[in-house]
Amino acid sequence: MSATNAVERLPHDACWELLNTTTVGRLAVIVDGHPDVFPLNYLVDAQTVLFRSAPGTKLYGAIGSFPVALEADGYDAGPGQAWSVVVRGRAEKVKHVGAELIAALRLVPWQEGEKDSYVRIHPLSVSGRRFQVAKPDIWDSPPSDPRRASFG
Repeated sequence: MSATNAVERLPHDACWELLNTTTVGRLAVIVDGHPDVFPLNYLVDAQTVLFRSAPGTKLYGAIGSFPVALEADGYDAGPGQAWSVVVRGRAEKVKHVGAELIAALRLVPWQEGEKDSYVRIHPLSVSGRRFQVAKPDIWDSPPSDPRRASFG
């Protein structure tokens, strides 16, 4: 593998730093014996991950008996590098959500509606990687750039 193809395994602290640079991720849960994935916005709080949810599949899958995984990634155009971090753990519904916690967290859901359940993921493992992207000039261009259609 050449140096440009190398994948850098990220240390624990670097994973948390990167998770703090974005608020968008995907939550993977097991529902009725099958995996399901939900986009969500989140925030990091004391090396745990918090998100809000309405009642439904995402909430019930998250706080069920199976572990969950949250994945977030990003792209740093300067060095042309992409990164990905995965948090695996147990999720639990936050039992006492007071006005002070709500104000401090400022966790506003993307979608309108009652998202009264706060869920905290307690990590069992956190892993991440960073790598140089192929043809960074293409990835720095808008999605409508015709070069993206031909990149394969």
